[in-house]
Amino acid sequence: MADEQSVRQAFIQQANACSALGSPFTGALCRLFAERLDRKTPVGRTVLDWPGDPSGAADSVPLRLAGSLHALVLEGLEPALAALYPPETHWSEDGIDEALASALLAAFETHAGFICERLRSAPQTNEVRRSGALLPGFLTIAKRFPLPLRMSEIGASAGLNLHWDRYGYAFGGFSWGNPNSAVRITPEWNGPPPDVAPISIVERAGCDLNPIDPNDPDQCTRLLSYIWADQTDRLDRTRQALAIARQQAAGVDKQDALDFLRQRLGTSPENTVHVIYHSIAWQYLPEAARAEGERLIKTAGEKATEPHPLAHLAMEADGQSPGAALTLQIWPTGEKQEIGRADFHGRWVQWKGWRN
Repeated sequence: MADEQSVRQAFIQQANACSALGSPFTGALCRLFAERLDRKTPVGRTVLDWPGDPSGAADSVPLRLAGSLHALVLEGLEPALAALYPPETHWSEDGIDEALASALLAAFETHAGFICERLRSAPQTNEVRRSGALLPGFLTIAKRFPLPLRMSEIGASAGLNLHWDRYGYAFGGFSWGNPNSAVRITPEWNGPPPDVAPISIVERAGCDLNPIDPNDPDQCTRLLSYIWADQTDRLDRTRQALAIARQQAAGVDKQDALDFLRQRLGTSPENTVHVIYHSIAWQYLPEAARAEGERLIKTAGEKATEPHPLAHLAMEADGQSPGAALTLQIWPTGEKQEIGRADFHGRWVQWKGWRN
C-alpha cells in the first residue's frame, strides 16, 4: 500500500506535468487535491490508501480522479460543478477558486459511488494528434517500399489513429491528407520536409485490452472524460475523430498485445508492407511482455523479403528529452533509426528523417 505522502507527491508531480503539457486547470486541480484530500469521504480514503503505485508511471491515480470528476460534468450528473468547470473562469494560474473547490469536494460525498467505481479503471485516451507524428514515418515507409500498407496498431483504444489517412495535416508549408476532413492536425514542425509517397492501405487492425467502441455513447463519454477539461481543442478533435471512426468498418479487437502480434505476424499477403505501430503504449506492457513482443517482431523480420517487407514504427518515451522518440525499424535489412522526436500529445514534431 502506498503511504499518504507518496500519494500527495503523485498529485504534485502530475500537476507539474499537466502544466507543462498545456493544461493549467488540471495542474491546479491536482495541486488542490495534494493539499486538501482527507479521509472524511470514501473517495478520500480510497485515494489516500491506494494499494499500488499512485504515480503517473504506474496507476496514474491523479488522472483517474480528474477523469472521474470530468465524467460527472460530461454526463450531466452534477450541474453545480459543470457551471464552474472550464470554459468558465473559476480557476487561474494561482489555483482553484473557493467556489469550485467547494463544489469539487462536495462531489466526493454526493457521488462517492460513481467516483470510486471510476477510480478502479486506468485512464484511457486516444490522442489523435499523435497521428501527426506518425504520418511522416508512414510516408517514409511508403517511399522505401512502394507497396500497399497492411496496418497493425498495438494499444489502439478506440482506433482513432487507425484512421490517420482520413485526416487533414499541415506541417508548416507541407500539407497532406483530406483537405475537407473535420479532423485537422497541425503540429509545430521543426526539421526538413517529410518524404512524399503515394499511400494505399489494404487492411487495418488494432488491439487493446479495453477497446472503446465508437458506437457506444457511454464508452465515448468515458474516453472524453480523460481529456483535460480546459483543452477544448483536444475534446473537439476527439469527438470529430470518433464520428469518422463510426463510419468505418475497421474495429479494435479486445486482445492481448502478444496474442495480437502472433496472429498478425503469422500470415501476411505478398506484395504488401506490414506496418506494426504504437504510440505511448509499449511502455505499459510488463517488461517480460515487451521482450517477447520484440522477439516476435524480430523473428518475423528475419523472414521478411523485399516483396514482403516488415516495418516497426514507434512513438514512445525513452527516458530522454524532449518528448518521445520516433523510431523506425525495417526489414529485410533490420536497420533501426531514430527518425525524430515528438511531444507526447503531438503538439510538435522535431523531424530528422530516414538517413540512407
